[in-house]
Amino acid sequence: MKALLDLIVRSLVDKPDEVKVTEVTGTTVHVLELRVDKDDIGKVIGKHGQTIDAVRTLLNATAAKLRKHVVLELLD
Repeated sequence: MKALLDLIVRSLVDKPDEVKVTEVTGTTVHVLELRVDKDDIGKVIGKHGQTIDAVRTLLNATAAKLRKHVVLELLD
């Protein structure tokens, strides 16, 4: 999951070296914390949040196959 998110986000942003994904694993939920450069936040969010929603959909579809629950948080 972490690798999938990293691959998707690095292809979207201008500064792929600034992308950092941290995975926090709980008993029932996996939280993926995403940090990108300030200038790239808009590209990750997209118009009206469509891009980040699409990424969340992909992660949830992958997680459902693995019988897990994933939450994606975009941090400042």
